[in-house]
Amino acid sequence: MNQQDKDLLIATKEFATENRLLSWWHLAASIASLITSISVAMFHPYLWVAIASSLISGLTLIRMFVMYHDYLHGAILKDSKFAKWIFQTYGMFVLSPANVWKETHDSHHQNNCKSFGYEIGSFPLITVDEYFAMSSSRQLGYRIVRNPMIIVFGYLTSFMWNKCLRHFLNDPAKFYLAGVSFALHVIVLVALAMISWQALILGALVPFFAGCGFGTYLFYAQHNFPGMHRLSSDEWSYVDAALKSSSYLKTGRVLSWMTGNIGYHHVHHLNAKIPFYRLPEAMRNMVELQSPTITSLRIKDIFGCLNLKLWCSDRRRLINFREAALQQQV
Repeated sequence: MNQQDKDLLIATKEFATENRLLSWWHLAASIASLITSISVAMFHPYLWVAIASSLISGLTLIRMFVMYHDYLHGAILKDSKFAKWIFQTYGMFVLSPANVWKETHDSHHQNNCKSFGYEIGSFPLITVDEYFAMSSSRQLGYRIVRNPMIIVFGYLTSFMWNKCLRHFLNDPAKFYLAGVSFALHVIVLVALAMISWQALILGALVPFFAGCGFGTYLFYAQHNFPGMHRLSSDEWSYVDAALKSSSYLKTGRVLSWMTGNIGYHHVHHLNAKIPFYRLPEAMRNMVELQSPTITSLRIKDIFGCLNLKLWCSDRRRLINFREAALQQQV
């Protein structure tokens, strides 16, 4: 790491301190919002109100998840036993036990865009040459995991399977909490079904499908976007990966609040100890953070991100399957 990168990392430490009272306020407000919105979704007699509240619950699940993720990074409420109990309970509730999430996500931060393949804690990405060297069955498998439906059904694919059941089945002794999480989740769904169809569908299934699907897309778009810069493994640096291989996803104020400022992803990757509520402040005050590659939630930008499938080493950018096929014909 060169001196300029070291200086930049040192400069971010100014923002890597929390306001303990503010952290508790954000947590309390988010929990109250989640409980209220789920309750309204489950029991309100007017269906349109219940549906709207159900969707708000999905967004609040994302906000809570970002806070959970910040806690596991040590950015907020570190060493608080009460916070530990709250967040570990939440992790079990959303099919992402703390030991599974921390292991995979820490690996993602340490190896962000360092290598190709099925990286731990990230969406798989391979080069054009690697793709065409595969058998047809392996190509099909890669197409499936890069299909947008994997994101749409993130509740089942990314959370229920990838962050929960897969780890439990691969190593039951190490990840036994993942098995417990799945069992508890099923018990809650059955209990809600016994209350009413509205409690099950609007109190749980819609929030989880909406929150997990949107949350999965946010994570995808922050590392799979037009203009994403990627260095070879011998050129790779932590700072370059943070600033050039992680996007700044623009959202309005409301969505920024609901998603815990996770759109400031390049800032977060540079220093994961910065609390989510200080990410905008860090970007405003550090010139080096003000020229990221930007994407948004406009339909054009969403499709632009979802269409990217392979890394072209010659062009040094992400391309789609059609471009890759044409390139092979040349």
